[in-house]
Amino acid sequence: MNKNTKPVTEQESKYQHLEKQSVYDLLKSINAEDYSIPSVLEENIPQIEKVVDEIVARLKKGGKLFYLGAGTSGRLGIVDASEIPPTFGTPHDLVIGLIAGGDEAIRKAVESAEDDPEQAWKDMQKYNPGVKDAVIGIAASGRTPYVIGGVSTARKMGLFTSCITCNPNSKLADSVDIPIELIVGPEFVTGSTRMKAGTATKLALNMISTAVMIQLGRVKGNKMVDMQLTNQKLVERGTRMIVEETGFEPDEAKRLLLLYGSVRKVLNILNKKDE
Repeated sequence: MNKNTKPVTEQESKYQHLEKQSVYDLLKSINAEDYSIPSVLEENIPQIEKVVDEIVARLKKGGKLFYLGAGTSGRLGIVDASEIPPTFGTPHDLVIGLIAGGDEAIRKAVESAEDDPEQAWKDMQKYNPGVKDAVIGIAASGRTPYVIGGVSTARKMGLFTSCITCNPNSKLADSVDIPIELIVGPEFVTGSTRMKAGTATKLALNMISTAVMIQLGRVKGNKMVDMQLTNQKLVERGTRMIVEETGFEPDEAKRLLLLYGSVRKVLNILNKKDE
């Protein structure tokens, strides 16, 4: 097969004899490759905007957002989903990350788990998926059966579907309502999509989930006013927010924060607003 007929994510690195390079040269070259990623994201902002709008419309009606992926892509979805509740104070079943092979696959590859096109929809059943929900399939290759099968069935069932992939004209992109195609080119280590493809995917997920949460009112000004107070660092951050908003002394701000449990509740009570 001619090199140019390979999927972009499988094409050969432009860097040769990596094992002979110095550490400095390796790091410099990896960094140079990473510089290309933001411009790819910028080109895709119109598509990402459409996806955010569709998700927000559904979540406002009581829907949920699912991420479906395998391997690195699945782990990235789980990371993003798991960070939403503590950051924005949402229920744990609002954004749901599912990975081929289940929780075991988060740390260790599960053989052949990604090859079953019916399993993703089965995995979603625990959460009672419906027409108010949205699904993003994540697969750098654009050809993972677990992901393609999941979004294809979800689309047939009336859910909104999107995807993040790093190959053009993929079967995955053809299977969803609005695809996001982040074509970042061959990897520094040939085929290692945990690198540029993974970074681009992480950036896209950051953009999507953060914009969605802001549109849902989970941010005030530029502050995470609904964050969960799960450690001392976050208590201190919340205290500073209240001090900045009210001018209270830190001790009083911290007392109110711990009493009411969130920055938003404190500010609402102080402003005599309904929660």
